[in-house]
Amino acid sequence: MTQQQRSPDEARAAAERFRADFEAVREQVGRVIVGQRDTVEGVLLCLFVGGHCLLEGVPGIGKTLLVRTLSRALDLRFGRVQFTPDLMPADITGTTVVHEVEGASGRTVREFRFQQGPLFAQIVLA
Repeated sequence: MTQQQRSPDEARAAAERFRADFEAVREQVGRVIVGQRDTVEGVLLCLFVGGHCLLEGVPGIGKTLLVRTLSRALDLRFGRVQFTPDLMPADITGTTVVHEVEGASGRTVREFRFQQGPLFAQIVLA
């Protein structure tokens, strides 16, 4: 990985833009997720540094709401995998389905289309 050399003024300006963006996203998520500032900051930091985040907790404390709200705030696609005993690989990756369309001659034409699973989202909650 090559790093671009920046002048101190450029680096300061970039850091200030990042801080402003970070605070704007934190404030936007904070409108929905109330009282969890440290958790919101931790998830944002994981996202911005390119890492993964493990959110643990009992049902009903807002884990899914936090991730869904974050994806909306950043305009990212959200996917969720609910691990159940009958989960199949296609439930995660997607599957090919038959799609019927009206042809030019008025006849119904069937074609296969790939329907993406939650794995193709930009933010995946599993």
